[in-house]
Amino acid sequence: MGKHTVKEAPPQARQWLLTGVFLALALVFLVPAWGVLFTSLKTDSEIALNGVWAPSGNLTVDNYLSLVSDVRVLSYLRNSFLVTIPATVISVGLGSLAGYVLAKMKIPGSHLWLMFIVSGLFIPPQILLIPLFQLFNFAGLYNTLWPMIIVHSAYGISLTTLVMRNFFDKVPDELLEAALVDGASHPRILWSVALPLSRPALGALATLQFTFIWNDFLYPLIFTRSEEAQTIMVGLLSLGGQYSTAFGAQAALSVIASLPTLLVFFIFQKQFIQGLTAGAVKG
Repeated sequence: MGKHTVKEAPPQARQWLLTGVFLALALVFLVPAWGVLFTSLKTDSEIALNGVWAPSGNLTVDNYLSLVSDVRVLSYLRNSFLVTIPATVISVGLGSLAGYVLAKMKIPGSHLWLMFIVSGLFIPPQILLIPLFQLFNFAGLYNTLWPMIIVHSAYGISLTTLVMRNFFDKVPDELLEAALVDGASHPRILWSVALPLSRPALGALATLQFTFIWNDFLYPLIFTRSEEAQTIMVGLLSLGGQYSTAFGAQAALSVIASLPTLLVFFIFQKQFIQGLTAGAVKG
């Protein structure tokens, strides 16, 4: 009996097939985004009459104009920035320090320290709510921005340390040894040699941390009570009335809330992609 061989598809055909699959997946993920965008351009009466997904030619920007003049929305945005920016800087900064120490200073038990720090990634945030609530309430920090800043700064150290340790581990030791011979200290080497080389990893971490913290809903919901201390994600709830829901206003605020994360991604997209394919994938 003769052997039957199956001809493989040519590389160009496989490329077109993969492109089609990725485009189809992109469209599936974009459908909810388009739905939110068009809902934000409709009035509540039209949404109640025709539904959210019904096509309409009567688009309006009234929802956005009402939000821009709403003092609560400006407060939500300000609080989100006041939480996200410090927590991102602190978590990335401390993770860079820890990653450099674990990768290049060869301290005793470095692998155990790495396992201890990274184990924070496996702790569900829900089980920390009660002790953290009691702690912040006892310290007088409840209903302020400090609980979110502290929790996100500490919780993000696990991820940032893992990524930066893997990235610093790929930096040739000869560069650091040459700097040591020239009389540079480890802080100077970290600032002048290691960090400039790790800009892709820093860009990726800054993008991820900013997105995670900005989109957080759980901690602001638990640790704040008044609208003056709430972030943009919790503020979305306050736009709904007791007996009705302002679909148009909530959709418009959702679009506004997504703009900072999109802007951060576009700024760091080159470093983000390089960082994910470099330090973040090394075991």
